[in-house]
Amino acid sequence: MPRVLRILNRLIIGGPALNATYLTRYMAPEFETMLVIGGKDDHEQDADHITDYLGIDATVIPEMKRSIQPINDSIAYQKVKALIQKFKPDIVHTHAAKSGLIGRLAADACKVPVIVHTFHGHVFHSYFNKVATGAFIQIERYLAKRSSGIIAISKTQKEELANKYKICPADKIQTIPLGLDLDKFMIWQERKRDIFRDKYGIQPDELAIGIIGRIVPVKNHSLFVEIAAKLQAQTQKKLRFLVIGDGDMRAQMEGEFRNAGVDYAYYPEDQRPATAICTSWQTDMDLVLAGLDIVALTSHNEGTPVSLIEAQAAAKPVVSTNVGGVSDVVVDNQCGFTVEAGHADYFTDAMLRLIESADLRNYFGAQGRKFVEDKFSYQRLVNDMSAYYYSLLENNISKHKVWAPLPSHMEEHV
Repeated sequence: MPRVLRILNRLIIGGPALNATYLTRYMAPEFETMLVIGGKDDHEQDADHITDYLGIDATVIPEMKRSIQPINDSIAYQKVKALIQKFKPDIVHTHAAKSGLIGRLAADACKVPVIVHTFHGHVFHSYFNKVATGAFIQIERYLAKRSSGIIAISKTQKEELANKYKICPADKIQTIPLGLDLDKFMIWQERKRDIFRDKYGIQPDELAIGIIGRIVPVKNHSLFVEIAAKLQAQTQKKLRFLVIGDGDMRAQMEGEFRNAGVDYAYYPEDQRPATAICTSWQTDMDLVLAGLDIVALTSHNEGTPVSLIEAQAAAKPVVSTNVGGVSDVVVDNQCGFTVEAGHADYFTDAMLRLIESADLRNYFGAQGRKFVEDKFSYQRLVNDMSAYYYSLLENNISKHKVWAPLPSHMEEHV
């Protein structure tokens, strides 16, 4: 069977971790896979529960971290090369920027037959200054030339990579959307709702509005705070605001809530039913989403936001800034609302429409569930990726005429 060395920058809560672990688990036994992960930053929540649940024994390279650290990056590069030489993969598949850099350079140096990289998002705007951004674009163009194929997780992302940032020609980019285990978001909803709302003191007549993700600049929690203050002033409905996650910008967000006059509590330290609560990291997202009524996303930039896919699977309406791959995940005015980034008034108006109408919330929730159920299952992801891997392997055979035996069902195609 073909061997895959799958390299993930860090195993933290989010789409890249789910994508890499589901592929590792569910592409077996057709593909023998070794999963390699790097080290997380101190403020990030690890996602070891995913590998534990899926029964994956990942190989850890602690020196491979998100930030640029020349000494550690050099050590990580040598370790990846050593793993390649020992495991002898047919495919090296990297996920996210740092692992994409180290992994693809090592795979190219070791002459791995097929080298694939998935862009789960990109850092080409809203992360760094113009000089740094330009440098990262040049690096990605160089790495793309040494890749057999590039995967975008949405059509919008493919368009940006090929035509806006010119990372590589469009015909070298395959669009394969994320695939998730969505079943758990659709069962035992009422019981899960009661558990979540009882914990945080959310009353039956209160509407719970949540934002899910790392508290970092690109997620723009400042906009969420501004919207919360506006909503309080513009509706008579009883509202609660839940920040699900944590990060190095939490202190700034807390100050913004106080300055906006919104009663706030960091629940791990102050367990009271404040108007706005930061729960810190949560792993049982099916329970969280069952307890919420509306899910918001205020980001400056996104790849394919898992929080919005999972929210719709749980039949929750969403309001999001229209950035990155959001338009591929949310059908505007059908599953929720998408608004121009940075416009608090537009975002507030969209929220108010949902707050004031239970019928609209229920309609959007039902439509959203139908939309994501077929499009974002992990079964579809595995089938798409398997077909893509075999197409790249066949292309390698035709170019080099040297190959280990293929699975019997592939021989007729060669």
